[in-house]
Amino acid sequence: MGKDVIIACDFNSAEKVFAFLDKFTGRKPFVKIGMELYYAEGPAIVREIKARGHKIFLDLKLHDIPNTVKKSMAVLSGLDVDMTNLHAAGTKRMMEAAIEGLTRPDGTRPMLIAVTQLTSTDQESMENDLLIKEPIADVVLHYANNAKDAGLDGVVCSPLEAGKVHERCGAGFVTVTPGVRFADGDMGDQKRVMTPAAAKEIGSDYIVVGRPITAAEDPVAAYERCVAEFCD
Repeated sequence: MGKDVIIACDFNSAEKVFAFLDKFTGRKPFVKIGMELYYAEGPAIVREIKARGHKIFLDLKLHDIPNTVKKSMAVLSGLDVDMTNLHAAGTKRMMEAAIEGLTRPDGTRPMLIAVTQLTSTDQESMENDLLIKEPIADVVLHYANNAKDAGLDGVVCSPLEAGKVHERCGAGFVTVTPGVRFADGDMGDQKRVMTPAAAKEIGSDYIVVGRPITAAEDPVAAYERCVAEFCD
């Protein structure tokens, strides 16, 4: 499996996202479409970006009763995205239902990954707000193991946990890691972060990078720096 950098296209309109993507005249980056853009523009934005030749991670983090998630995933399977996700906290049953819904009649489906704990969550907030008292690393590994048992392809986790997830769930179990910042960059609202080079060393398969690229003075140069540090 080749490593890749996924750009978080957290824009609120098609006009803004295309103005950003138009800067990339060479390669077509793998992009993440999150809730902000999807809710602003709907499924059409997914089809338009896909038609431009980009791989797409559709980041909607489904979390509902199993039947609702199954039916929703069946709809998303028609968008021809490359990766999508849900919350592992929704239980194994919900994740199994998601796989059923996402799988097309011909047996194909996008990659499905589960969010373990958001990278904005730290031990203190997990204990105080969620009443989960176990160490956050143990919680992430437990959720990852549940996702693997449910048949998912991998998890979203912080790069701090990627190596341990591979140890527990195997090298082929994909780790997609947001919370990546350049060493000289701003952490923003992320709590559990790492540089692209460090994420590579610890075993992340994909890194998701937003503001360090999208808010950079030269986004293409920032993207190429990420690729050089993480992929090369």
